[in-house]
Amino acid sequence: MKIDALLLAEIEQFVSELLIKKTPPYLVYHNIDHTREVVKNAELIAKHENFTDDELSILKTAAWFHDTGYTVKYLQHEEESIKIATGFLKNKQVDADIILVVANCIRATIFTQKPATKIEKALSDADYMHLGKENYPEYAERMRKEWNDAGIRTIKKGAFEEESVKMFLDHTFYTNYGRNVLSQIKAKNLEVLQASVKKRSEKGKGKKKGKGKKKKSVTGKNTYSRGADSMLRLTARTQINLSSIADNKSNILISLNGIIISLGLAALVSKFKQDPAIILPTIIFLVFSLSTIVLAILSTRPHISKGKFTQADIEHKKVNLLFFGNFYNMPLPEYEEAIGAMINDDKYLYTAMIRDQYLLGKVLAKKYKLLRWAYNIFMVGIVVSVIAFLLVFLPA
Repeated sequence: MKIDALLLAEIEQFVSELLIKKTPPYLVYHNIDHTREVVKNAELIAKHENFTDDELSILKTAAWFHDTGYTVKYLQHEEESIKIATGFLKNKQVDADIILVVANCIRATIFTQKPATKIEKALSDADYMHLGKENYPEYAERMRKEWNDAGIRTIKKGAFEEESVKMFLDHTFYTNYGRNVLSQIKAKNLEVLQASVKKRSEKGKGKKKGKGKKKKSVTGKNTYSRGADSMLRLTARTQINLSSIADNKSNILISLNGIIISLGLAALVSKFKQDPAIILPTIIFLVFSLSTIVLAILSTRPHISKGKFTQADIEHKKVNLLFFGNFYNMPLPEYEEAIGAMINDDKYLYTAMIRDQYLLGKVLAKKYKLLRWAYNIFMVGIVVSVIAFLLVFLPA
């Protein structure tokens, strides 16, 4: 089965409903409006490239589906778009060779991908046509806002323009319409971007003159995304919660066994002379309870290091300044200097945060291991003690 006008209408309805319902609100660029615009761009290019009706149908189908993957994930969304398109078209009994062409067209919209066929080139140019439009700055600002809001990357306007210049230089229009019409406006947009980057660079040099070396821009090459910040924050919160849960469980064991020992000493030890047979079960009972308390205390007992670090530790970035145990014995000026060095080095800062999470995880592992032993001993102790008392009191 080929793709006719009726099926194209169904595709438009399906994709429109999907994008309207499932596109996250922070996608201010890759939304239903962008998809509709790409479809119109594809129709315009097809008209200038003299597409047949069948070629146009395939092109429009790929244009409708090309960004549906954003409803699943942001990065590498093209493969998700292909899955959605393939599933829909198979359900409509579209020929397998046509489905393959649609999939290849969607894959051709990847920036690093070089389109091979006439239809692939048309969709690629339709998707990147905003580079050759006079209102390009509006598209660029929406894209930058989407990156920031989606947590893909926090980037300021200046750094975004610098990367846009690189993208303009790496990008190519493949159709005759793209090369003859869009490329001319694209060249003007590139000139505007380059002028803006140059002006900002000269302005920045003027501000830095005489002020000494400053911190690298957080939007530079080593920038960490908002997603990385969220991951570290979530991991820290989770590990702190797990540590709190372990401490609560330890407190329960300590309190419970403390009560058991108090009652056992009061009620049973005083009867040793009257009934010597209960001595052994009582000793077993108390030993297991004491062992449980000791392990529970060990699991909550904090480990404090020497609280000092050397200048060599800072220079080699070996010290973790985020943990109080590493600096509590240091003079304030030395600590402030060390923290300043960390703040001015993004890689050092994030490495310290990652190291802090790792070390906290090691502490948690030890805590839960001791706690597990404490619960096991408590469980075995209760069972053994009850059996011992039963053997004493039950008639032979």
